[in-house]
Amino acid sequence: MTNDKYQMINGKWKMENVFLKGYRHGYVGVGSHPQYPITVCAILPAVTKFLHIADIHLGIRRYRSEDRARDFFLAWRDCIERFALAEKVSFVLIAGDLFDARRVEPQAMNQAMFCLSKLRHAGIPVVVIEGNHDCHESENRFSWLRSLSQWGFIKLLEPVYSESGVKLLPWDDEKCSGSFIDIDGVRIFGSIWYGSTVSQALPPLIDELRHHHSEKHFNVMMLHTDVEGQLNRPIPALPVVKINELKSYINYLALGHTHKNFEIDGWIYNPGSLEACNVDEYANVRGAYLVEIIEGQHTAHLMRDYHQRPVARLSFDVSKHPTPEELHADLFDQLRHDLTPHNPNDADSPAPVVELSLRGHLGFKNALLEINRIRDEIKQEFNSLLVIVRNQTVPVEYAVAAGLSEHVSRAERERRVIEDLISRDTRFREQAVAMAGLILEAKRLALSDELPAKIVELIEERLAESQTVLTAEMVWHQGTD
Repeated sequence: MTNDKYQMINGKWKMENVFLKGYRHGYVGVGSHPQYPITVCAILPAVTKFLHIADIHLGIRRYRSEDRARDFFLAWRDCIERFALAEKVSFVLIAGDLFDARRVEPQAMNQAMFCLSKLRHAGIPVVVIEGNHDCHESENRFSWLRSLSQWGFIKLLEPVYSESGVKLLPWDDEKCSGSFIDIDGVRIFGSIWYGSTVSQALPPLIDELRHHHSEKHFNVMMLHTDVEGQLNRPIPALPVVKINELKSYINYLALGHTHKNFEIDGWIYNPGSLEACNVDEYANVRGAYLVEIIEGQHTAHLMRDYHQRPVARLSFDVSKHPTPEELHADLFDQLRHDLTPHNPNDADSPAPVVELSLRGHLGFKNALLEINRIRDEIKQEFNSLLVIVRNQTVPVEYAVAAGLSEHVSRAERERRVIEDLISRDTRFREQAVAMAGLILEAKRLALSDELPAKIVELIEERLAESQTVLTAEMVWHQGTD
């Protein structure tokens, strides 16, 4: 058959009477014609591309700013237009939290449909799993994601759970449901939001993967979870050693949930949220993975060239400014040094969000700080979209334990606060250290259920000793004068 001619007829390749299905990047043989004892060998796509994103959070509300809410749509639109449609990918993966809430507002649904309609028109499937924000309620089988799947805009992959356990079922086009699907030589498995039970949920899923993973496909699994070692907060997360149990069956683990980018061992990928959900996330690297599969080997490129709102985070020490006027003048001198005013005529450069943290000890009453005035003047002078002022200052009259490092233990911090409070009373200033120790000892005894009379006896005894020492010191000083 090497000399046979072939041509494209109605979207299919015809070679004699053997038909090959046409793919975007290659061809796959579908079998032999009944009249010919010839089996057509499978020809996998030369290159398969897909886009992996997560945590789009359409409909999110932050800082009561409509412009800030729109940023999440612009990031979603840019990613789809630049890295899915323009790149002509085979499919798009959304690893959880397409929406910021399970109850989707009309505006958020319109934003989702803007891109989903374009993708459907281009023939690019969108494969989705639930996240913790947009998962269905446990007592309700309906959800917006399930509706979008029924209407053909997405393919929502979900394992099937029953009293007998978990099952992974192939995608059913008539029912518009399933647990895994094959697209252009890639088998994609879905999961649900497991929360803190993810470590317990994995073993039965792995048993199902053992039966349903395919040696003839590039196997992908989507999972919405935190991963141990990738968090800045002490909450339970999935240990990497547990994730590695998937490696025998999965070539690419497409994660979501953690809002920063990370990659582990060349097969575990988390793109991060498309946009920073709060200013604390601004420093995180985030993006979208554009993945290429060539001869069973993949390369994942983190794409970051899309709409992301810039954030400027600044800090100012209010200490050593005895008046509001001096503080205001020095503050704006620093801002003019650190910030460049935004040009409102520059359509390619969005106005920044400015976060200003005021710290240190005020030299005047807190009411004279005029936070609202500072916020309004920054926005006006620098053309910022939004100004967030965090007042972390301490008025002089409440300044205790000043200068302590943030790494000091709680016990030492408590002792220092008590000492400072005692020192404000001139009658006890010289005995502040001893009296702070007495107070903490009395607290310890009270928490250990010591009899109240015993605690009172201890206090009286220590106070008497302290008074004796103080009297002796006064007599000594008088004798030396």
